Amino acid sequence: MKVAIGQDSHKIDYNNKEKKLLLGGIEFQEDYCLSANSDGDVILHAITNAISGITCKNILGKVADDMCKNGIMDGEEYVKEALKYLKETIVHVSISIECQKPKITPKIEEMRSNIARILQIKENCVGITATTGEGLTEFGKGNGIGVFVCLTVE
Repeated sequence: MKVAIGQDSHKIDYNNKEKKLLLGGIEFQEDYCLSANSDGDVILHAITNAISGITCKNILGKVADDMCKNGIMDGEEYVKEALKYLKETIVHVSISIECQKPKITPKIEEMRSNIARILQIKENCVGITATTGEGLTEFGKGNGIGVFVCLTVE
C-alpha cells in the first residue's frame, strides 16, 4: 500500500468570460472561472499531483506546460498522462475542497461519477467533501478554490 497527497489551488477570475468553471471535469454554471494557463480544474490537477506523488513523475509543470503549448489544456488529459506511469492499482481517492463558492454539494455525485470514470475505479472509491473553512482562508473568503487529495494505491 502507498498513500500520496496532491494539492492545487487557483484564484477566481471574474474577467475571463470565455472560460468555464470546471471542477472534477464537470462544468459549473457560474459567471467566473479559475485563473490558470489550462482549464484550471483544481480537482483534476490535485489528483494529478497525488498520482505524481506515487509515481515520482511530475506531470504538472514541464509536462503539462508542454501539453498546454500544444493546445492540450484539459485536466483530464493531465490525469491520463500521470496514469501512464502508475503501476499500482488505485484503491481510493479522497478529495477535500475548500471554497466559499460555488456550492459543491449539488454536483458531488456527478463529480464522483466522472472522477471514477477517469480513474477507472468504482464510484464508492471516490470521496468528496467540501468546506468553507469558516472564512478563515482566502478560499473560504471566496477568492479562490483549494483542493487536497489523498490517493491510496496497492
